[in-house]
Amino acid sequence: MKIGIVVFPGSNCDYDAYQAFKLIEGVEVNYLWHGSDNLNSSDIIVLPGGFSYGDYLRSGSIARFSRIMKKVVDFANGGGYVIGICNGFQILLESGLLPGAMMKNSNLRFVCREVVLRVENNNTRFTSAASVGQLLRMPVAHGEGNYYADPGVISELELSGRVIFRYVNPDGVVTAQANPNGSINSIAGIINERGNVMGMMPHPERACELILGSADGLNIVKSLCETTT
Repeated sequence: MKIGIVVFPGSNCDYDAYQAFKLIEGVEVNYLWHGSDNLNSSDIIVLPGGFSYGDYLRSGSIARFSRIMKKVVDFANGGGYVIGICNGFQILLESGLLPGAMMKNSNLRFVCREVVLRVENNNTRFTSAASVGQLLRMPVAHGEGNYYADPGVISELELSGRVIFRYVNPDGVVTAQANPNGSINSIAGIINERGNVMGMMPHPERACELILGSADGLNIVKSLCETTT
């Protein structure tokens, strides 16, 4: 299996993602430069966190026009698996591969702390190694993670099981205090209608080893690597 990690100017979680996927035996991991149009026969594409193109204009709004994103969009539209983490999620939204948009955090401050996620749907290629209702601990680090979409879109996401992760407290309960950015319905991650593109604001790649404080992120990494051919 080949994992392709896209590197934009300003990416800062590309190496974290590389290390996370290298923990899985038999996985080949490669970096993909933003100016290239070659996905290197990757089975899975990762859009990592960071500040692509300095987050000028709006997070992810310039990265969507990069040369490689044209190939990523074609790859996703053809059924290829793509995961966007933090800034990568923002890029997926800007590219139209996922619905909705990101606004500034409700407190208007950059948030960097550990959060608790509740797995809402494990019938996906991204969460099959987890259980519905399972609580996962991992960090967030963003200034624009306040997910928003029109009410009709939110209703469709909820009814179709496309809300994959939700911010909750340590008891698994949705509360305003547990939501780090004001995201509508405490949404932390969503999937597209076809089920092959997922975006999430928390960082599973920063929670793949116990020495980092949590290995819960391995649920996402293992799901992708063990169920995708």
